[in-house]
Amino acid sequence: MPRITVCIDVSNLARATTFYCDALGCTLQATRETHHTLDADGTTVHLSLKAEGTRATPVPGSARTYARHWTPVHVDFDVDDLDAVATKVEHLGGHIEETKRGEWGTAAFCADPFGNGFCLLSLA
Repeated sequence: MPRITVCIDVSNLARATTFYCDALGCTLQATRETHHTLDADGTTVHLSLKAEGTRATPVPGSARTYARHWTPVHVDFDVDDLDAVATKVEHLGGHIEETKRGEWGTAAFCADPFGNGFCLLSLA
């Protein structure tokens, strides 16, 4: 069975590391000049320094942008106190775009300071 890791392109490693560690509870495992490795409760998260405007894929017109963007594949963070984590997300430059509550729990649809979408989940 393959091991799943997450790679997140960012334009500022220090800011991204602070965001993912302080807001979402990841822990810093290793640093390199253009790459930081975090742990999210057993899942490895790679923060990769990539300049805005650089080519994201070999496909023409696929320049990297840090404006808010959407992809059908994203990361969900299961948290115990969604409201407290959401406050930290916003304090550290992220955005809470929508929050839904129901008998199943709570979900907050978010973006990090680099436009990467993710969700906070607190399931009942």
